[in-house]
Amino acid sequence: MERKENLMEIIERSIRVGNLTKISSDYYQFEPVGASGIVLLAESHISFHTWPEYGMIALDLFTCGDPEKADIAFQYIKEKLNPKEVQFVKHERGSKVSLSNAPQPAATQFV
Repeated sequence: MERKENLMEIIERSIRVGNLTKISSDYYQFEPVGASGIVLLAESHISFHTWPEYGMIALDLFTCGDPEKADIAFQYIKEKLNPKEVQFVKHERGSKVSLSNAPQPAATQFV
């Protein structure tokens, strides 16, 4: 996925499939390749950054709404990107985190 148009179509459709509430969005195409985008949701946001030279996309899908909706949107994105590998971290909102542990990023990387 090197072009913002391709990713924009997937992200926008995932919002509809997950029944999330879009407020606004912005996508940027790097030249010659690579793209970034962010969608502001009533529930929070979806953002992504690509590194085509590494075959990688970092995705953050963050909601304070129904977690099942976020899961549905994420599964749609994963299905459409069809990655060879996924590094996935899921944090439940409102869950307690020990202060003695270093925080982990709440992002997904597709390779």
